[in-house]
Amino acid sequence: MAKRKTAAKTVSTPPPEPRAEEYTVLARRYRPQQFEDLVGQEPVAQALANALKSGRVAHAYLFTGARGVGKTSTARILAKALNCVKGPTITPCDECELCRGIAAGEDVDVLEIDGASNRGIDEVREIRQNVQYRPSRARYKIYIIDEVHMLTTPAFNALLKTLEEPPGHVKFIFATTEVQKIPITILSRCQRFDFAGIGAARIVECLQDILAGEGKEADDEALAMVARRAGGSMRDAQSLLDQLLSFGGDRLTQEQVHSLLGTASVERVGELAAAVLDRDARRALALLQNIADSGLQLAELLDQLIEYWRDLLVVQCAGMDNQTLSVGPGQREALQAQAQAIDADAILAGLDILVSAKNRMRNSSHGKIVLEITLVRLSRLDNLVSLTQIGQWLAGDGTVPARPQRASVPSIAATLSPPKMVEPPEKKKLAAEVNSLAHEADRELLAPAEPRPPGRTDVGADRPAESASTHALTAENVPIIWSQLLTQIGPMLASILGKSENVAISAPNTLVVRFPPGYNLDENHYLDPTRVSRLEELLGKLTGRPCKVRIEASSPNASQAAVSREAAAVSETATSSPTSFRRSRQEAMQVPLVTRAMEVLGAQIVQIDEGFGVAQQTSASVAGNTDAIAALDQPEDD
Repeated sequence: MAKRKTAAKTVSTPPPEPRAEEYTVLARRYRPQQFEDLVGQEPVAQALANALKSGRVAHAYLFTGARGVGKTSTARILAKALNCVKGPTITPCDECELCRGIAAGEDVDVLEIDGASNRGIDEVREIRQNVQYRPSRARYKIYIIDEVHMLTTPAFNALLKTLEEPPGHVKFIFATTEVQKIPITILSRCQRFDFAGIGAARIVECLQDILAGEGKEADDEALAMVARRAGGSMRDAQSLLDQLLSFGGDRLTQEQVHSLLGTASVERVGELAAAVLDRDARRALALLQNIADSGLQLAELLDQLIEYWRDLLVVQCAGMDNQTLSVGPGQREALQAQAQAIDADAILAGLDILVSAKNRMRNSSHGKIVLEITLVRLSRLDNLVSLTQIGQWLAGDGTVPARPQRASVPSIAATLSPPKMVEPPEKKKLAAEVNSLAHEADRELLAPAEPRPPGRTDVGADRPAESASTHALTAENVPIIWSQLLTQIGPMLASILGKSENVAISAPNTLVVRFPPGYNLDENHYLDPTRVSRLEELLGKLTGRPCKVRIEASSPNASQAAVSREAAAVSETATSSPTSFRRSRQEAMQVPLVTRAMEVLGAQIVQIDEGFGVAQQTSASVAGNTDAIAALDQPEDD
């Protein structure tokens, strides 16, 4: 069988295209190579340079600080300074083979070890075995262990002896971001250098130099935003700039930064803050909805609000001069006006709310709801009463002071464009009336807008009030006198008196206040002689003559009587016996702070717990040996 020859077909393949040069990111290309190139770490650079000059180079160093502040770069510069052919020197040549190998991380005598992936005791044993051998070509064998806090406890223990007394040709340089996780036995064997965060102004200068080297341009506001976003990390700023240069064109603008980061403009953040500070929750929620519909990141918006409230605090406390703020020069006038319209305590409370919302949003899948709740809470800060104010009321005469009306908070948009229209006089008049009513309601603080007198409050309401202070109690002027008494006695006590069922006259200059059966606690609250005396005193001032006050309860029907008896039984069984509760209540009434709290805050003694200092008459051995404290959970002020 004849074999058939087949001619081999030659296929010509095109030569491979030359591979494009691999791109090196800005953070690597612009890594510092000399001590003088370190930005923001001048004290560390000076200390290491002096150690090299004087020959006092330690055998172990620990560099600690936040990410991207220059710890590894400083370790490489120190390694070059020690092993340079012209060294040891504070200015390595960066031209010899040793300097180039160390800068590239490829030198055989300078070993860079990742502590996260080489954290076991076996890796440390290998280091212990290799330290006895001298370097192959350099002056020192240097171990740079990054993220050294990731080593295990046995690994640290195995390193102790070698780290304390290494051979003369060995140097250790440790770098970590969490120095608190390193054992104290390791810290005591190293010279520690803390790397500080880099200021925003220094980061902007470095970014401008990088842009000049790359032949690019950027707006000052855009670079300021990048520097603030970096949070003191030069590497973060360089990485973000690298990303923005790929996203934009030859010039980096502020709009490009907002678009890439998903953040809102300063004007929109200022408008949202103005709505909150002006207590307009409706407008704040509408602005938030508009921002969410624009596709912006709500977590970033919350960070911007935190920065804005921080700016308010700084401007309110320290002024505008020489301050690093998140807003641009065009918005600082409006920021200063907003800061002057509120006090520092309100700003601090707002910061607490925003930071708490940040922590909640991190673990929540309903970020928008969390932010909406936060904006509403910020809009209602004026309705909160601090414990300090309550303490001042207790120390004073019990009168709730009226807060001054706060000026309207200006918005940033008002400084950028003129108003679009002029409100008609009728609308201005209506707005003035609404503001007046809101101010009156704000003066009441914790009480209702104005307690309505019980019983026959509408009878004679249109009569002149001046006759109430010059005549005795009559059926005609009782509603007027009662209204004045509720107004002057304070909102806390007036809210309880407002629950009374009827007010009547049983005898000349004797006023009877009758509570419904369902309010037996309020009735018991005013059975105290101190409160009755206060009512009589204030009533005498209003009428101009001595008056008596009697507290009564309406007769309940059968079902109401059963409910009252059940409530009384529950109240009495809170202690060991009704008799001991009455005795303990009488003793608690002798404590000045208890009586003061009951008078000012409208509190009542509902239960007296044993063991909180109240004298319990359970046996003769313990009777009278404890201090009386009511169920208000308030300590006695001796």
